[in-house]
Amino acid sequence: MEEKIVVKELPKSPVLAAVLSIFFPFGVGALYNREYIKGLIYLIIFAGLVTMQQHGGAQPFAGIILAGFYFFQIIDSVHTANAINRRALKEEGEKVEEEKLVQVAKTGSIFWGIVLIGLGAILLLANFEVLSYESVVDFWPVLVIVIGLKLVYDYFARKAR
Repeated sequence: MEEKIVVKELPKSPVLAAVLSIFFPFGVGALYNREYIKGLIYLIIFAGLVTMQQHGGAQPFAGIILAGFYFFQIIDSVHTANAINRRALKEEGEKVEEEKLVQVAKTGSIFWGIVLIGLGAILLLANFEVLSYESVVDFWPVLVIVIGLKLVYDYFARKAR
């Protein structure tokens, strides 16, 4: 007897998500995956990075960040489409191998949130020309020093416990 081959249509196409993200890098891939908030956030990030290109003092840093964001949103859209498809197959009862992700230990620290809020505030002030991009770019090593101090502090805090 012949076996019938059943082809199931998956809910999202990773290829279409990638193509949309390549040609419309301002959140269209996330919108295709029905992640509307993420799509709006990507639009705002993309618009901000393109606006930063006009300021000569932000170069080449702003260009590198824009290129990184462009590739990130493509990879994220494909990954999200694949995750939606895996979830749909799992709900239908098929055996699907899930990726086992390493769980990050929660430290309860608000450090990274404060760093991002501070960085966002500085860049916003530079956009409104309260600060100049030249001065922001001159002081970026301070961010590296603060992160280093945080890592040293975490090391000694863990050792004390």
